[in-house]
Amino acid sequence: MTNLIIYPRHWKQFKALDFCHSRGIMHRDVKPHNVMIDHEKRIVNISSFHSSLYTPNFSCRFLKPTKIHHLLLRLIDWGLAEFYHPGTEYNVRVASRYFKGPELLVDFQEYDYSLDMWSYGCMLASMIFRKEPFFHGHDNYDQLVKIAKVLGTDELFTYLDKYDIELDAQYDDILGRYPRKPWNKFITPDNQRFVSNAAIDFLDKLLRYDHQPGGWGNGVG
Repeated sequence: MTNLIIYPRHWKQFKALDFCHSRGIMHRDVKPHNVMIDHEKRIVNISSFHSSLYTPNFSCRFLKPTKIHHLLLRLIDWGLAEFYHPGTEYNVRVASRYFKGPELLVDFQEYDYSLDMWSYGCMLASMIFRKEPFFHGHDNYDQLVKIAKVLGTDELFTYLDKYDIELDAQYDDILGRYPRKPWNKFITPDNQRFVSNAAIDFLDKLLRYDHQPGGWGNGVG
């Protein structure tokens, strides 16, 4: 992953998510507007936890700043954050539309930390392909369609079958059959200087339907 140094802010955010996931917390609203950057300072800090997150076993002593290079990054707005407990069903009405993971769009409630990693992947895709937002759905239904046009419907239905998920009937009229679109199809003369094999490989691990094979279930470190 050191090959991704051309995206310092995304690496810093990755480490910020690694930190909160290691403390058992899902942010659940990762998006550009919730990342604050100060390029003149050299500390990464995670702040502004929602008060409901403070328990006898988790306190601000875990939130000490960690020194790194080049910039200060704050991952803010923790109002939707929640502790992760395996097997627990969570609210799917979280995250912002363009950064919602497939779990939320198909009403799968037993999600985990990988939800944040999907959102992070959407931000990374926007950065390297210069397409903002990367998945631009007009509503939550169309958002899944936009994802399917990139990741393919064969993989989508495999995912749905694995977790015994039934799609809303509204998809009958709007979801067609789409092949998977290779990431190199998004490379243009304008964005090719931002793309590397390492970035594509990393993105491919982040943006996938099934959260379990991604290796994010126990955090991102």
